[in-house]
Amino acid sequence: MRSPTHCCVKVALIIAAVLAAPVMAAAAPAPPIYVSLGTSASVGVQPDATGQNQLTDEGYADQLHNILKLRNPQLQLAKLGCPGETSAGMITGAGSKCLYPAGSQLAQAVAFLAANHGAVSLITIDIGANDFLKCAPGGVIDPVCLANAFAALQTNLFYILTTLKGAAPGVPIVAMNYYNPFVAFWIQGPAGQAIAQLSAAVTTQVNDRLEAIYGDFDGPVADVERAFHSDDFRMIPIINLPVGVVVACQWTWMCTPPPQGPNGHANRVGYFVIALQLASKLQ
Repeated sequence: MRSPTHCCVKVALIIAAVLAAPVMAAAAPAPPIYVSLGTSASVGVQPDATGQNQLTDEGYADQLHNILKLRNPQLQLAKLGCPGETSAGMITGAGSKCLYPAGSQLAQAVAFLAANHGAVSLITIDIGANDFLKCAPGGVIDPVCLANAFAALQTNLFYILTTLKGAAPGVPIVAMNYYNPFVAFWIQGPAGQAIAQLSAAVTTQVNDRLEAIYGDFDGPVADVERAFHSDDFRMIPIINLPVGVVVACQWTWMCTPPPQGPNGHANRVGYFVIALQLASKLQ
């Protein structure tokens, strides 16, 4: 029969062995990631002193990232957008100005989402503006081109959103509509005013179509058009200019003298306004 002392010694040795065993630290969770997809606006393009468009860290994605970091300092940003991207180029890579290892912006996004499964907490997207720019050479709208662009965008954006939803189920996708920089042509006189009003009408058509497509996927849409007063032709006393024209001149490079202007990209303030509109759509 074993003595009580022997049993106590054995138990003590077991406890000591357990305490001496290395403790495996739990793996730290991966920091959350915000993924930005889209066109030149998504990568903060602005003209440099010589008028050349350059990527900057002042775009809406960068500024939205800074806003969200106030709540979650660990949040990281992955900008996968490309200047000049069309909805077709985003899918196939054809005609894209950017080279992606996966072949296209959409394919790269899918690969990134797979490699960071569970870490991506937000996706924003802007796409479609470049689909229509080719339809207004010299400020004259080509209706056939416009109709074809609408049809292509419908098909392409449906495919893009379906693919993203499948690659990142449950991850919120926040989209945006577009402001109208061409309203700034108003300051050039009667001919420019005609272009400004026509461009406002087309911008509204484009944004209505975008919102309808995003709505089919229950995706929130930041109303950038409204924030920029893009179709607001109420005259401001004294300066005798429409509200939307003044906003476009203040928040984009459209009224800036050469060589930096006229340039339709937002400036730092304009990109911040877009960031705020996107932030307002988050839960």
